[in-house]
Amino acid sequence: MRCLRTPDERFKGLPGYPFPPRYTDIPDGDGGTLRVHHLDEGPEDAPLLICLHGQPTWSYLYRHMIADLTKQGLRVVAPDLVGYGRSDKPALREDYSYQRQVDWMTAWLTTNDFRGVTLVGQDWGGLIGLRLVAENPDRFDRVVIANTGLPLPTQALPQERLDWVSDFRENQPTPSMPEMIEAISGSDGSMPERSFAYWQKWCWETEDPPIGGLIAGMIDGRTLTPDEIAAYEAPFPDPSFKMGCRAMPSHVPTLPSDPSQAANQAAWAVLDTWTRPFLCAFSDNDPVTRNGALPFIARVPAAKNRNHPVIKGGGHFLQEGRGSELAALIAAFINET
Repeated sequence: MRCLRTPDERFKGLPGYPFPPRYTDIPDGDGGTLRVHHLDEGPEDAPLLICLHGQPTWSYLYRHMIADLTKQGLRVVAPDLVGYGRSDKPALREDYSYQRQVDWMTAWLTTNDFRGVTLVGQDWGGLIGLRLVAENPDRFDRVVIANTGLPLPTQALPQERLDWVSDFRENQPTPSMPEMIEAISGSDGSMPERSFAYWQKWCWETEDPPIGGLIAGMIDGRTLTPDEIAAYEAPFPDPSFKMGCRAMPSHVPTLPSDPSQAANQAAWAVLDTWTRPFLCAFSDNDPVTRNGALPFIARVPAAKNRNHPVIKGGGHFLQEGRGSELAALIAAFINET
């Protein structure tokens, strides 16, 4: 597997991100190795949080929360998924899959032998993180999820809706960026697989997506500065580094034929019996994960009798828009449990 590595100078002087890098070498699954980056802040013997970001962000997303959490006496470990941040970036879109991301992060988790973990997962950080929890339950003490899910498409969708998604992604022209944004922001939630197909197709087929601008547009509650927008672009010196960002939306399971169906079903079987503390902290204005907490509250035993906060505002990337509020909820949850 051919990989790209972002030059270190790209990460110098990023606003609000003074953290020293740490690296772990893991198998790439193709006979080689990958270097995965993480930061590790706070007392080594403190309660441990692993904060997983999603697409197209990186650990920079958690920079504000890290100070809030470590002030509460917590240890924060925030890795960059393969293809993002300071981690290595396989060079082909086809190198990426849901299963490979789970395998890579499992190798990172076990190589570092992290235990007693509270997972914090948002966006793809939840899709991957919940699989880590289900497949390595002895390593996790608690779960916090925000604006994410563990998709399990069923045959219950009418065939014409399934056919529309398949035809749109395989045969229709690439939507423009305004068309993609309108499809997602204008969705009423009645056909989520259709609106999300616009995001999947646009990312897969757009050669140079404006990462910083996309992230800035999915935040509510604060406006990113030009330097912060540039920091989100820092891992990607040119479009060849963006293959992970382009590929991963297409691996979110939306159809019953998606290859991760069986693995996600197995993960749900574990969550259906999960009795360790489990908290949902979703924002109220994220069109991507609207009502996404409901399946967890209905099915996860540890979530059924808990008061799950709904964070007002923040947008999809609530770590930026409501980071202090989310950090306070996490710290209180850990202290309580």
